[in-house]
Amino acid sequence: MPRLLGVEIPADKRIEASLTYVYGIGPSTAKRVLEQTNIDPNLRAKDLTPHQINEIIQTINKMLIEGDLRRELQSNLKRLQAINCYRGIRHRRGLPVRGQRTSTNARTRKGPRKTVGVIRNKDAKAGKV
Repeated sequence: MPRLLGVEIPADKRIEASLTYVYGIGPSTAKRVLEQTNIDPNLRAKDLTPHQINEIIQTINKMLIEGDLRRELQSNLKRLQAINCYRGIRHRRGLPVRGQRTSTNARTRKGPRKTVGVIRNKDAKAGKV
């Protein structure tokens, strides 16, 4: 398994698919990187020469990936929450951020239902007055 920037990429997959295992590199970015380095996207990762691996690493180093990208996203969320803007408040409360409805649905963000109701005593259940 070749290692790119601290990430093990699968050796038996095409290099185009293997590059997507790096956080911050999707299919379109992987294609663009391979076009810039003139590497055949159908080549398997295990068949790359050290020179080709170095070219890929030099091209990827110009982008925000892995830990730096995660830190950037976290700092953006913290900034939104610190300035108390609408989006920051929605993130803090764990509610949908982009204007979706919440009276029904939004279960992914809100989590499982919390049933709110009256707890009745045993006499009321049995029908006794």
